[in-house]
Parts: sequence; structure tokens; C-alpha cells
Amino acid sequence: MADDHGWGDTGYNGHPFVETPHLDALARSGFVFDRFYAGAPVGSPTRASVMTGRSPIRTKVTNHGRYMRPHEQTIGETLSAAGYVTGIFGKVHLGSGQADSPCNPSGMGFQEWVIGLNFFDNDPYLSRMGTIEHRKGKGSVLLIDDTIAFLKKHKDSDRPMFVVAWFPSPHDPHHEVPDGPGLYDGQKNAGYFREITLLDQQVGRLRQELRSVGIADNTILFYCGDNGGLVRETSGGRGKKGSIYEGGLRVPAILEWPKRQLRGRTEVPASTSDLYPTLLALAGVESMAPHPLDGIDLSSIITGKEEERSQPIGFWHDLQSGEATWSDRILKDIMEKQQHGLETPHNAHRMRKDVDEFPQFPEDTATGHAAWNDWPWKLHRIDGKKFELYNLVDDPMETTDLSQKPMHAQRVERMKAELSGWMRSVIRSLNGEDYLRK
Repeated sequence: MADDHGWGDTGYNGHPFVETPHLDALARSGFVFDRFYAGAPVGSPTRASVMTGRSPIRTKVTNHGRYMRPHEQTIGETLSAAGYVTGIFGKVHLGSGQADSPCNPSGMGFQEWVIGLNFFDNDPYLSRMGTIEHRKGKGSVLLIDDTIAFLKKHKDSDRPMFVVAWFPSPHDPHHEVPDGPGLYDGQKNAGYFREITLLDQQVGRLRQELRSVGIADNTILFYCGDNGGLVRETSGGRGKKGSIYEGGLRVPAILEWPKRQLRGRTEVPASTSDLYPTLLALAGVESMAPHPLDGIDLSSIITGKEEERSQPIGFWHDLQSGEATWSDRILKDIMEKQQHGLETPHNAHRMRKDVDEFPQFPEDTATGHAAWNDWPWKLHRIDGKKFELYNLVDDPMETTDLSQKPMHAQRVERMKAELSGWMRSVIRSLNGEDYLRK
């Protein structure tokens, strides 16, 4: 998964100049989702939706920098229990990098990990199973270095592998430079596009390594973005990162599984919450989720057995503000304390950050911006008061609000009721009703 890679910022989706030959090749050989949505318009909540198959607010990841509760059943835990060796690398931005925290990747079911918090740097500070390292190199290159090392280590094992590799790019400030001097010089947003091409080159490295070690044929490889891109003109809709309108949620998404020859392209809406049930179904692993999921199993759509989504997709953002979790500050400070045998000052606050917090929000809470995608209709609810309705087939840029049209009155009332019911369910989850407190 990339960080801030917008839907239209790929060659295969028709960008006029950005070079993404490896993603383009992946699209040709795999299954492309044309209408794929991030779970939220910023990264941390989307990451929680990937891990759990649930609306991120249910998991208490209400905005960027929030920690996911360890009470959640993750895809890492489920596959680990099914006998997989599990690893996660790169920008997690979903919990702690400290060894003793219940919110680190071990608590999410990952047996090996090298991760950053919110990082997008060259020469990043990363946590290797709780020991902080100052690594030299481009963050996206280091991520794939660690991923490849994991693959080589376990390729001859009799256990299947599950690997999560989350890029720190193309998030600003865009210091990473791809192979090819002078690429995009003179173009607006040149740094953003350079990082996309660097990321693409690393996708190519990973695919080549899968072939080299002889496991490509029976490997499911999935790629997507974590939220809308940074360039409004190519976002694939209205708005960009940070917005609940289409441009803030729509992302590139491709699934490849050579052995099954899953090829094609679909307009059926899908989201990152669908990955948990879908990947488990494709792998033949039973879900262990004890809590209600928002995602659905898309395997029948991927295999061509169905052509419609079975239920709507809900979105909700800005219920709470985000929190700063900078790797180059937090992890650097922890590393220096570790080197001198001192206790980190982050222990008291961050070790159990968000773990034991069960704020009791009223069920009718409607702060922020929510939406209900019942294809092709999309209803927006803004700060609980304002409603907008769009037909995404006729009006993909969401320019013509139909909510006041008499001919749509019944539809609006039905969708209002469905969205309100879903939001109440999400609040009950946020309040802790889905699980016993630890």
C-alpha cells in the first residue's frame, strides 16, 4: 500500500506523463478495481480498516496518528493462527514501535517487523522488533529491502507467508528521487511524481524477486493507496486527500494471482475494509472475527461469478482530530535512550495509548463528514445537518446535489435512515460494546 497515491496518478489509469511501467504491467496481468475506495481520506484509519475489515472508527482509529485497540481481531492474527509466518514492514502509523506495547505489530499478529510511525524520510528511524535503528537510504527502497529479506528467509519453509509492505511515499515533502536523473524537471508537483515512479520501481523489484525465488505463481499480490492523492486534477473525482468526496477516497487497486489467472477490470465498488474477508476467502482461511465486519468477501466478483456489490459502503471522517506521531522525533528519542540504557519518556503515555480508553459518545453523534455509497447513489451527511445526494454514474465529480429533488425524496429518506443506523452502530463499537475491556 502506498501513502497518498491518487487514483489517476498511474499510467494504466491514463495519466499524461507519470511513469509507472511496473504497476502498468501488474494491471495487465492482474485484476483491476476501477472504483476502489480507501477506508478513510487519511492514512491511519485506512490502515485499521485493512487490518480488521471494519470501519476504522470502530477500532478507535478516528483520525491520523491514533492507535488501534489491541482488542481487535486482525488479519495478521487470523493468518498467524492458521499457520502462516507473518511480517509487516514500512509505514504502519497505527500503533507503537516499542517492544512492550500491546499496540505494536506483535499485538496485531505479526511475528517479524521493521516499521516506522509517521515517516516519509530518507535515512529514516525505524523500529526492528522494538530496537530502534537509524537506517541510511530511501524509505521506499529500505521497505522493499526488508520485505525481500523476509521472503528469502522463509521461502523454503513449509509454512505459507503473509507480508504487509506499506510504502512511506509519495507523501510530502518528496525527498526521495527515483532512478533517472532529471525526471519530471519543470513539471508541477515534480517531487510527488518522482516518488510515485520510485515506488513503482520498488514494486518492480518485489515482483522480480518473487519470480527469482520461485514463489510468484502462487502468491497473491495486492496493491492500493491509503487515501486520495495530492493532485486534485487527477484524483478521479471531486476533492483530494482529506475529503470524503470521491477524490479523497478513490485509489488505484490491483490484485494479481498468476496461478489462478485472475484478470479483468471491474467498476463494482470496493473498499479497504473488504480486504480482510476477501484475502481470507481466497486463501481458504476461515475468518476469526468476533466483531461485526463492514467489509465483504469480493472473491465472487474477482472470479466473475457476481457483478454487483451485496451491501453499501459507509465512510466517516473527522469525528476527532488527528495526533502527531513523527518517527524522526519519537523513534530517534527512544533510540538515544536505548543506547544509554535509559527509560524512554514515551513509555508512560504511549505504551498504553488508546488501549484502556472507552469514551462514551452519545449514539446520535454525527460530528464530521459521513457518506453512504449505495452504488450508483452516494449520500453525504456533513456535521449531522447538511445532506447531499449524487449519482456517481451521471455525475462522477459530485457537482449536482439531488437531495432536494422531489423525485429522489424517498431515496434520500431511505439512505438517511441506513446511514444513521450505520453511524449509531459505529458509535456503539467505539464505545466498546463489541468486546470486553482488557
